Amino acid sequence: MPSFASYPSLIDRSVLITGGASGIGAAFVEHFARQGAKVAFLDVDDAGAASLCQSLADARHPPHYLHCDLTDLAALQAAIIAARALIGPIAVLVNNAANDVRHALADIDAVAFERSMAVNLRHQVFATQAVVPDMRQLGGGSIICLGSTGWMKKNGGYPLYAMAKAAVHGFVNGMARELGQQHIRINSLVPGWVITEKQARLWLDEAGRADIARGQCMPGLLMADDLARAALFLAADDSRMCTGQDFIVDGGWV
Repeated sequence: MPSFASYPSLIDRSVLITGGASGIGAAFVEHFARQGAKVAFLDVDDAGAASLCQSLADARHPPHYLHCDLTDLAALQAAIIAARALIGPIAVLVNNAANDVRHALADIDAVAFERSMAVNLRHQVFATQAVVPDMRQLGGGSIICLGSTGWMKKNGGYPLYAMAKAAVHGFVNGMARELGQQHIRINSLVPGWVITEKQARLWLDEAGRADIARGQCMPGLLMADDLARAALFLAADDSRMCTGQDFIVDGGWV
């Protein structure tokens, strides 16, 4: 059986996670909380968040949930202020929230375009901007921006999502030097096809399983826990000289 790492540097470290009530985000919340971190997470899924918090009530620091629509920048700023009051200056930011809703080019209008950028890209920029003063005060920090292999593989069916995720990588590269001079690391964590409950329910059919068997070098399904363990490394002191990088966790998809 696998044996996984514990990170002493994450104990009592303040971690803010966007989109943490379900899917990959919920795995981030669980794993950081189980490492002893002080976790606050943002979402609009109140029921999912309540269930997650209940399951982690015995953690060293039970996580704090803050209801927040990340497309509302004023609400995002207020939520980050509230999170800071609960867990202290933010040492780790996980920019996770996104929605890979399917759409076609012909169906895109200005409203849909702005909505997709707000859900998948814009909040990453403004959340980063809001926590940098905290990290500067602390003498350093780690920002983890969720990318995607979807645009790298030229997947169809979500052109705006693909564009937004490609831009995340540009943002990471564009910020790495400036933030690095302040001992703040910024990296993109890049999932392959992670089989969350949503993915299994909507898209994992027999054809999908066959695609995974052909595409992944590693057998089996890629799970949210696999991404969370990579995020722990990027947040811990062990990755102190890692910045401006794409950390791909996709089972070796070719």
